[in-house]
Amino acid sequence: MYLFNIIDWYSRKVIDYEVSNTLEKGFVLTCLKRAFSRCKPEIMNSDQGSHFTNADYLELLEKEGVQVSMDGRGRATDNSRTERYFRSLKYECIFLNEFEDPRALRKGIAHYVQFYNHERPHQSLNGAKPVQFYTQKLEQLAS
Repeated sequence: MYLFNIIDWYSRKVIDYEVSNTLEKGFVLTCLKRAFSRCKPEIMNSDQGSHFTNADYLELLEKEGVQVSMDGRGRATDNSRTERYFRSLKYECIFLNEFEDPRALRKGIAHYVQFYNHERPHQSLNGAKPVQFYTQKLEQLAS
């Protein structure tokens, strides 16, 4: 199973995600389009995997006016916030549960994202939850 996440780096909030049982690029594009219908980042950071270097992905970002940022070779720490999220997901959800099938895995990830965004305090946010930080930022931008 493959998981694509869109995470707001400021607040650590998981904006959207998609799970797929294949590595075809469609699930990434579906997730991006869904997320962009609600909000758009100024910059989209990713690694240099084939999902993020293909023409459809790059054209979608360009069409939406989103700048592309890709981690450089040997620059694993460029994406540290996202990698930290994946570590938390694995140790707090995936490794603790024996998901019997893809449907159960999807349900488990959905519960974890809800927990992560709304209940899990973050040390980097001084104990706040990602949704609190995200909402505060939106309110500041609206003022």
